Amino acid sequence: MLITARFIKKMKADTSCHRFCTGVTAAVRSYYLKDLLPHLAQHPEDRLAASCVVFSRLRREIWMVGDCQALVDGEFFDNPKPYEQELAERRAAIIEASPKPWDHFLADDTARAAIIPSMLETMQHQNNGYSVIDGFPVDEQHVRVIPLDFRPWEIVLASDGYPFLCPTLAESEERLARQRRDDPLNIGTFKATKAFIPGNNSFDDRAYIRFRV
Repeated sequence: MLITARFIKKMKADTSCHRFCTGVTAAVRSYYLKDLLPHLAQHPEDRLAASCVVFSRLRREIWMVGDCQALVDGEFFDNPKPYEQELAERRAAIIEASPKPWDHFLADDTARAAIIPSMLETMQHQNNGYSVIDGFPVDEQHVRVIPLDFRPWEIVLASDGYPFLCPTLAESEERLARQRRDDPLNIGTFKATKAFIPGNNSFDDRAYIRFRV
């Protein structure tokens, strides 16, 4: 994430989505020891990895690399990982079928442990079925590009740590708090591959920015 942020801060204003993908890939790859590259080529799960959503003011485009989300004048866009929802459904089914009390899974999420092997299998499709920034060529056909014209727009860009993305940060945080209160295991209306860890106010990393252009 820090490598990606530093690259964005320094890149030229007229950078295209393609040039961004190749440039940030090179920036991450420079952190790998050359001796590790053959291993990393075969084991995507061991790579540095980040998702990213970028607004290019000059090109009037939003670029979604990996599992991130956006609102454009209230219209929702995302770019989810394939199989993620299927794995979340499987985890929820394991919990619902278990005779153990649900509090057990908050303390020891054995249902998540059960889907970890499948999650690692899906990572073999990293930049070969879905896009991510990881130091290997970005699968650009799975980068979502949202073109905008020159009318005024209100834009929200966010990570996937918000299960319900809303037009304001306060609303998004309130919906997140409600999710934690009502369904801390994330197995109801919103299903995820992991739960809220007791003591944490979120189940995943989160970033949120709203602006008008």
